[in-house]
Amino acid sequence: METEDVKTLQSTQRLFVLYEHASGYALFRVKGFDQIQKDPKAASDASIFGSAVRLQAFSPFQSSVNAIDNANCVSEGVVHDDLRVFLESNLPLEKKSKVALGIVDGKLGAAVMEGLGLNCITAGSIPEIARLIKRHFSFFVKGLTDKSEMKASLGLSHSFSRCKVKFNVNRADNMIIQSVNLLDQLDKDVNMFSMRIREWYSYHFPELVKIVNDNRLYIKLVNLIKDRSNSEQVADQITELVGDENITQQVVQASKTSMGMEISPIDLMNIEAFSKKATMLVNYRSVLFEYLTKKMAMIAPNLCSLVGEIVGARLISHAGSLINLAKYPASTIQILGAEKALFRAIKTKTATPKYGLIFHSTFIGRADMKDKGKMSRYLSNKCAIAARIDCFSEKPNMVIGTKLRVMVEDRLSFFKTGVVPKTNEEFMEEALNELKEFEELEKEARKKKKEQKRLKKAKAALIAEANGMMVEA
Repeated sequence: METEDVKTLQSTQRLFVLYEHASGYALFRVKGFDQIQKDPKAASDASIFGSAVRLQAFSPFQSSVNAIDNANCVSEGVVHDDLRVFLESNLPLEKKSKVALGIVDGKLGAAVMEGLGLNCITAGSIPEIARLIKRHFSFFVKGLTDKSEMKASLGLSHSFSRCKVKFNVNRADNMIIQSVNLLDQLDKDVNMFSMRIREWYSYHFPELVKIVNDNRLYIKLVNLIKDRSNSEQVADQITELVGDENITQQVVQASKTSMGMEISPIDLMNIEAFSKKATMLVNYRSVLFEYLTKKMAMIAPNLCSLVGEIVGARLISHAGSLINLAKYPASTIQILGAEKALFRAIKTKTATPKYGLIFHSTFIGRADMKDKGKMSRYLSNKCAIAARIDCFSEKPNMVIGTKLRVMVEDRLSFFKTGVVPKTNEEFMEEALNELKEFEELEKEARKKKKEQKRLKKAKAALIAEANGMMVEA
């Protein structure tokens, strides 16, 4: 609604303004606000502002739970029952055509207009009036001090924030997102540090680069050997680290006939310090991977069982959360991570990509080139099912995910051998039967645990009773 229309409505109708405070709902009657706007002292002087804006009614919230419930409804643009009763009780609804209600939130205004049939205004001078009401609110509501108002606002904001992030708090998928991002960053850093160490240490022992190709193993060997003349003395430790005596013999033999130059102690000391830092990163990377594996097994066991920890974690990270991934269709999961290629293909009218992040799954790598597209479609379908089961099941377990993995394996063998696998219905029946058996075993285990606790308590009570009788005797 334009500003001129708002002024026309304000001049022909009785204008009320709804203000949603942390402590309750307030309704104000506005009269002569145009004259107040011309007075520069009105913004700072509550008495001048109160001459044009008068408190019509105030309804405090009954409890903190009631406050957060109303705040959620306001943020989602829904008319709460408390708000409906408040407006019906304090507005002259029998003369709706002569009443205008100012609401700052456009969504809430539309909901009130639809539910109560009121003429709602969200533009014009309404935001300015609401701003000044917020500034002088303690002047209108007697007994409400600045300190109590601040406490109410702070408590409601904390509760509202916790309510909004409840999925991250309960599912803890944010931990997975941060872990997999840190894991990728560590891989980049370890590779870069390994390249620096290779270039630096190759002046002294260039043959080691050809013998050991793995970056992480190379860093650990540099930290262990240091001067190449020490390789024969630490041969046992090299074998323990590498796990192959042939490689140890190659390293020892190469150190004796090396073409590298001699290195000064100060240079060797700097290389050693740098390799120690890189080794710490390598060790932390393995610890972080174990942590990510445990987290994925707890939060998304079916997705983890289907595509592995890293691919599953990257899918969750790219989607933003597990619930976002569960809401995606299979076609979106298929190209998740290949958005740039998709938009480029649409723009240039070329072939769209067949896969995104799920390309790193072993199923796509094992499929023939002509079957990769079919395999990615089938795998993304099963990933969507696994993500939804993990997200919305009360007690996640990997029974369904294991069965989905068998289905994907059978489909892969069908592409290679032509042997027709079981139907999805047969697989799901087997999965549901296994799930029932798993739940029954869990129930029996819980019963045994309770029985053991009961017996332990009874035994402790008998021992205490016997000790008491001995003391009396």
